[in-house]
Amino acid sequence: MAAKEAETVASISCSGHGRAFLDGLVVNGKPICECNACFAGPDCSDFLPECVVDADSGDPTFLEPFWEQHAASSAIVVAGWHRMSYEFNDGSLISEELKTHIRQVHALVGNAVTDGRFIIFGAGATQLLNAAVHALSPKGAASPAKVVASTPYYPVYKEQTEFLKSEDYEFSGDTLLWKMSGLDSSSHSQSQNIVEFVTSPNNPDGELKKAVVGGPFVKTIHDLAYYWPHFTAIPAPADEDLMIFTLSKLSGHAGSRFGWAIIKDEVVYQRMLTYMSLSTYGVSRETQLRVLKLLKVVIEGKGREMYEFGHKTMKTRWQRLSKSLSLSKRFSIQELESHYCSFSRKVRRPSPAFAWLKCERQEDKDCNEVLKAANIIGRDGSFFGSESRHVRLSLVRSQDDFDLLLQRIENLVSEERDSKSKAPFASRESKRNESMLLDACYWGQALEEHYIEPFASNLLD
Repeated sequence: MAAKEAETVASISCSGHGRAFLDGLVVNGKPICECNACFAGPDCSDFLPECVVDADSGDPTFLEPFWEQHAASSAIVVAGWHRMSYEFNDGSLISEELKTHIRQVHALVGNAVTDGRFIIFGAGATQLLNAAVHALSPKGAASPAKVVASTPYYPVYKEQTEFLKSEDYEFSGDTLLWKMSGLDSSSHSQSQNIVEFVTSPNNPDGELKKAVVGGPFVKTIHDLAYYWPHFTAIPAPADEDLMIFTLSKLSGHAGSRFGWAIIKDEVVYQRMLTYMSLSTYGVSRETQLRVLKLLKVVIEGKGREMYEFGHKTMKTRWQRLSKSLSLSKRFSIQELESHYCSFSRKVRRPSPAFAWLKCERQEDKDCNEVLKAANIIGRDGSFFGSESRHVRLSLVRSQDDFDLLLQRIENLVSEERDSKSKAPFASRESKRNESMLLDACYWGQALEEHYIEPFASNLLD
């Protein structure tokens, strides 16, 4: 019965620009299509040309076509009696079989050392980030631990730390300020504990990062959400004290809200475990079951198929966007180097999750407003501790989303080039009018009104 219901919904046509879901809206007893942005109608076939393109969200739906091809092997049926208890038989909140598969995934990709480490689950990386800050901040210290990150940094580090308002830690800005102050050396006092977020590849600019602040009272959280072959070359396995990953960036299943931390120190592990137990009492059994099924698909064929699909998609998007913006002097994006990838065993070109766009004109101080005028919504650079001349553009959404984003960017570049081609003529006309006016003044001649007006207009512009 459950399989039949799923097949019925899957058979509903949404013109390739949307999808019907089992838990979606139902009209006249049937699920209806949920359309992609800029499409509408009963079957999502109506294109809305004046719509706003959402390049703000990091929703990783670019992997949806891969999972369409593996619909049967990735499907699960959850019986009504499945795992009704709070805990597993061993009293834990974590599936041992799922932990085993997580270790296998990392071993196949070669992006993290898991041997001899503790693993803990969370409701996405978001919950684990604060659990890690809590675990690394000494309780009852003379002053709260300073939470820092290198600009541009992922906004949640600041927003979450400030929202929770703990007495044990506070957000204190850019790592560079602490580096320049000399407080990262062994000379600073025990009361000045520092927790540094290290994001690699970095969100928003895709750079591979390392810790900046050092010293005996500095702890680091390595946010490796994007350290997968779709988004970056994997030079070597990460071997850090505390590393955080998320399913959303591995397989694209952001809605499942699942992440995990790999921890070296048992005391830190126990503190994080307590945090998770008191906040949500673990991750739901249904989520863990689904993740287990998904990882089994990922591991098939030594994990090559999904990673190659993801990398090819992201690399192609980056190349297309870079080519379009290479014709512009008004806009630029970050320059990323190719690196040798131990997973693919070859040098790989950049395939970042985001474009870190900059408005180069002096007058374009608010780049997000410039893009909004072109019906593009990005994320303002100020959220990342940077200038508003920067905007983060998401490249991980559906193919419809990316194609529309690229079209709008190309329109902006085309308008820029058109204005440049008209500029020489306008300049010559202005100079001719100016010369005639000066001549008239010198000889005491009166010019016709149509000569005066263009010159006056040019002076006002």
